[in-house]
Amino acid sequence: MLISRIYQNLDKWLEPGKALVIYGPRRAGKTTLVKSYLEKTPFKYKLDSGDNLKTREIISSENIDLIREYLSGYELYVIDEAQKIPKVGSGLKIITDNLPDLRLIATGSSSFELSGQVGEPLTGRKNQLSLFPLSQKELLGIQNRFELKEKLPEYLVFGSYPEVATLIGREKKMNRLNELAESYLLKDILELDKVKNSKTILDLLRLISFQVGSEVSLNELGGQIGIDTKTVNRYLDLLEKSFVLYNLRGFSRNLRKEVTKKSKYYFLDNGIRNAVISNFNDLPLRDDVGRLWENFLVSERIKKQHYGRIWANNFFWRTWEKQELDWLEEREGRLFAYEFKFKKDDFKKPKAFLEAYPGSSISLVNQENYLEFIL
Repeated sequence: MLISRIYQNLDKWLEPGKALVIYGPRRAGKTTLVKSYLEKTPFKYKLDSGDNLKTREIISSENIDLIREYLSGYELYVIDEAQKIPKVGSGLKIITDNLPDLRLIATGSSSFELSGQVGEPLTGRKNQLSLFPLSQKELLGIQNRFELKEKLPEYLVFGSYPEVATLIGREKKMNRLNELAESYLLKDILELDKVKNSKTILDLLRLISFQVGSEVSLNELGGQIGIDTKTVNRYLDLLEKSFVLYNLRGFSRNLRKEVTKKSKYYFLDNGIRNAVISNFNDLPLRDDVGRLWENFLVSERIKKQHYGRIWANNFFWRTWEKQELDWLEEREGRLFAYEFKFKKDDFKKPKAFLEAYPGSSISLVNQENYLEFIL
């Protein structure tokens, strides 16, 4: 089943003399997206991979004449898994500076590796996109709103990685998610220097899985798995930059009673979260439906913000008296707050928030209106 992706036509972001850098987790569809584009592009192109030894040698050589000869006659150059090329940022800068008519695409599954290498060298010389697992908006291309709602329990349990969403049958979905979690998503992290212990990373992810939607204490996490707080913080940072987790921080502007120092962590895909804890039970058999619902809405809202170019700072809000709001967006000079409830229950809007931030809005997101929030 071919599902049209949000960035199906890359021409919109391709410019001569600039690099188009596409980030995203492994298996989210970056390579498929690029190959689909190449099938119909009018440009004469060359496709390379960062896994290729010759590609690494040439692009990292910083030899202008060699690189110019290597790419001579091409109108478009594509490097998949570009983060594996040493000094890739310098190599891409040489290409954009010396081959101003060439269009350039680089993909990478680790923003930590790739952005760190291309950030400064390509300042003013790149366009940047992030591609996530399938969004509900993309799935709307093959289903209508009624069908999306009907399949909501499936998305809450199995997530929306392309190769999982297109499989039929629980067993196949479970096997593929376990493979993704164990073999692919941790690969970038374990390849980095000083990160050798996959068990520690998985133990940390399991603890985070059970605390989705709750504030996380780094001291407690470290104590439970036997590592120091600095290492916990570093691992969480790597998991975030490798598109496994999303860090949501507390908001405060003027109330001493507000909680701001701790963070909440969410998975960028529900299926990966459930694979980490080996629980693919249907919703009626679970005691964590609220966490699944909250994680789903956060991940889908992040996709909507990226794809819709909604520029916002995201937070949660809570006071020591335990008045709280799940999701807070600071955008357009205003505060937009949301409370997530899986059931249709109404809720009492926190008086302290409304008094502290006049002009802000608070909305309830439940099963009746959630598509408006994420589509």
